Amino acid sequence: MKVTTYIPPQPGDFEFTPENIEKAKSYIARYPEGRQASAVLWLLYLAQEQNDGWLSVPAIEYVAQFLNMAPIRVHEVVSFYTMFKRRPVGRYQIQVCRTTSCWLRGSDEITKACMEEAGVSRFEEVSADGFFSVIEVECLGACCNAPVFQVSNEHYYEDLTPESAKAVMKALRNGEAPQPGSQTGRISSEPEGGLTTLTTLQETT
Repeated sequence: MKVTTYIPPQPGDFEFTPENIEKAKSYIARYPEGRQASAVLWLLYLAQEQNDGWLSVPAIEYVAQFLNMAPIRVHEVVSFYTMFKRRPVGRYQIQVCRTTSCWLRGSDEITKACMEEAGVSRFEEVSADGFFSVIEVECLGACCNAPVFQVSNEHYYEDLTPESAKAVMKALRNGEAPQPGSQTGRISSEPEGGLTTLTTLQETT
């Protein structure tokens, strides 16, 4: 039986910048002595930001070394959360929610429109211009305003149609900052068409 010897990533494969080392230390300091591994999510997110939006094996295992964790434990964390990417991604990651509310409201069509606009044929493929990659994720927690996608773990775009989804992506490609939230003008999670009850304020004594 052949035994494969684990070879840790070598210095230079990935390492935090001096600024990020200080940030990492500040995250670790939030936890009691002996519980440094609790900072793993913070450090992985920091590594992903530094590594152009994705986590290479050397980056993951650098975090493991930094926290004195077994590398497999950190790989398990990365594989569990969709916010962590294990391959290169576009500048803007279009994360289309596919859970029940969004699916019933047309998330399949939103996904198709996003892939068409990006010019890709499969999930996680990076568009030729480097701007986009598209994935499907589970519940983004904006069910009242379905269908929804999130861009790069940040802004939510809600009440989408295939046309408005493409419009958001076109704006991003053009260097614009499309307004997050409802794309139909809905305020918060009000019913479509506006309020039907409690439409006036009454003074109380």
